[in-house]
Amino acid sequence: MQYNGLLLSFPKEIKIFIAAFVVILSIGFFTGLLFVSQTSTTSPDGIVENYNGNEEDEDAEVMKFKKSEREMLTIVHTHILSMSFIFFLLGGLVWLTKLSKKLKLFLTVEPFLSVVLTFGGIYFLWTGLLWMKYVVIFSGFLMTATFTISTLIVLYQLTLKPAGVK
Repeated sequence: MQYNGLLLSFPKEIKIFIAAFVVILSIGFFTGLLFVSQTSTTSPDGIVENYNGNEEDEDAEVMKFKKSEREMLTIVHTHILSMSFIFFLLGGLVWLTKLSKKLKLFLTVEPFLSVVLTFGGIYFLWTGLLWMKYVVIFSGFLMTATFTISTLIVLYQLTLKPAGVK
């Protein structure tokens, strides 16, 4: 089955449907990143503070308490499940674009590794492995980069016409 570039041959109505899905998916994804920036978890120490609390810091602007095991399991569980669906659906669309297999493989497999490293790293950070904050930042950045690149590629290729069509 020839699937490389199949996205280009879809009818206009299906392309509009896919574009609407990818735009709304992106709004949801980037709204989540806005939430992360609001919780000061964009810095290594902010990540630690968000999950392990800051009760010992008497000068803290906002008092934060260490999350319970139930809260942590809920965060890890819901994020891994929902993000695996996000990247599965977006990855399916990436496989239909006209790109090299190696690039497609990277853009579609890497996010799954980053999801596990990011949210597994958050859990291990919560248990006391504080160096995991760097793994969380790096994998979170890589996950966001692959999401953004994949989204832009899909949206761009939805605007193209198949070869030979005027």
